[in-house]
Amino acid sequence: MLNDKQSLILSGLMAASIFIFGILDILDNFIILTVLTIVFFTIVINMFYAKVKPKETLKEVPIQNKKAS
Repeated sequence: MLNDKQSLILSGLMAASIFIFGILDILDNFIILTVLTIVFFTIVINMFYAKVKPKETLKEVPIQNKKAS
């Protein structure tokens, strides 16, 4: 779903939005609350999805040691 970088950006956006809209005293606005709730649930669902998603097994590729001449 979301990778780590996108989740971090979304979390920062959420925190900054709550801070800015709190200072501007518009957190009671229905549209603002709806957008912030959707962002919050997106972050929470992504955390559960990443936890439940099975780990992909990666084939280990042997590294060949090449000596520089």
